Amino acid sequence: MRESKTLEYKKDITNTFLKTVSAYANYRTGVIKFGIDDNGCIVGIDNPEDACLDLENKINDSISPKPDYSLDINKRTSVITLTVKEGIHKPYFYKSKAYKRNDSATVEIDTLELTRLILEGQNKSFESLKSQKQDLSFKSLEKAFQSAMGIQTITKDILKTLGLFTEAEGYNNAAELIADNNTFHGIDIVRFGNNINIMLDRETFENISLLDQFEKTMKMYRKYYQYEEIKGMLRKTMELIPEEAFREAIANAIIHRTWDLGAHIRVAMYADKVEIMSPGGLPKGMSDKEYLEGQVSIMRNPIIGNIFFRLHHIEQFGTGVKRINNAYANSVIKPQYGLFENSIKVTLPVVQTKTLLSTDETLIFQTLSGNKKMSSSEIAKVTGFGKTKVVSLLKSLAEQGYVTIEGSGRGTKYTSI
Repeated sequence: MRESKTLEYKKDITNTFLKTVSAYANYRTGVIKFGIDDNGCIVGIDNPEDACLDLENKINDSISPKPDYSLDINKRTSVITLTVKEGIHKPYFYKSKAYKRNDSATVEIDTLELTRLILEGQNKSFESLKSQKQDLSFKSLEKAFQSAMGIQTITKDILKTLGLFTEAEGYNNAAELIADNNTFHGIDIVRFGNNINIMLDRETFENISLLDQFEKTMKMYRKYYQYEEIKGMLRKTMELIPEEAFREAIANAIIHRTWDLGAHIRVAMYADKVEIMSPGGLPKGMSDKEYLEGQVSIMRNPIIGNIFFRLHHIEQFGTGVKRINNAYANSVIKPQYGLFENSIKVTLPVVQTKTLLSTDETLIFQTLSGNKKMSSSEIAKVTGFGKTKVVSLLKSLAEQGYVTIEGSGRGTKYTSI
């Protein structure tokens, strides 16, 4: 087994392991195995019982606050397994520095990450912190509530109910983001031509209410991806990209992004798709699978999310991806999701209800239907095509957005979108 974010090998005992103890306690439960070299070969530890006492002393003397951990000795191999649990009293320091795992390496965290850890240890979120700006007005919020709920005036009591204001601290960051004017980055939208060097239109919405940013972004979507079709006496609005899918994607980008990061939500509009890039990866505690399948709802900004929910900008917590996918139920090409450590990318293609594939391409596509992951050799066996032809067809399907490619070399797998 290779080293990973949650597994580290140590041939012998040196103080460097304490950085990894800090990392596991700060971010995710992990294991350090002593007596295994970097290649995964077992070499064992001399006098493992004494070594365990040494490890305990090092951890207790060097990590603050004291983490939750356990030690186990394999009597046969003399390998010591140190399991460090993710803690609740974050951050955990080693020599006044806090660490995290970056793939299979341990690195010191920066100031922004440290601030987030401190907030997490205090069970606080960035949106709940006191805003540096206290002279706020809420005309946009008032207008939205008048339309959605018939509430004519936004009072201090309503702001308290919404979690935007307390008598003790005044307005919080969520209040500033919802207010008519704020100091945060917003949404940067670019409409591209045939390539990214051709910008046909650009709008940047920032320093205004998130509600206004949302509405202005929706207007720009309608400008480029909706048109009216007239048949006889009837006028019907047609959608190149489903409005429901775009609305969910933008609303989710706003309510789930990290607002302590000085970056815009980026929306790239093309003739055949829209890409929405939101700063901040998945909320802590959520896996890729849970996000993609909508199994767990963990909201990074619950105060903002609650307001968007009350205004019907989102339908139900935790259903965004499902609703986006449902909007493409009749489309051959489906949405794609890119989940990265510091960002999430949602790609919404133009709806295509009829396949434009050749007969051979259609057979390949049908072979992969049902979320199958297959190699080119497996596909060749099913279709009866030669492997060279299969690879060529798969390349064409990938370029058209029908197939995704995972891995490389002999481990390459193909999946229909």
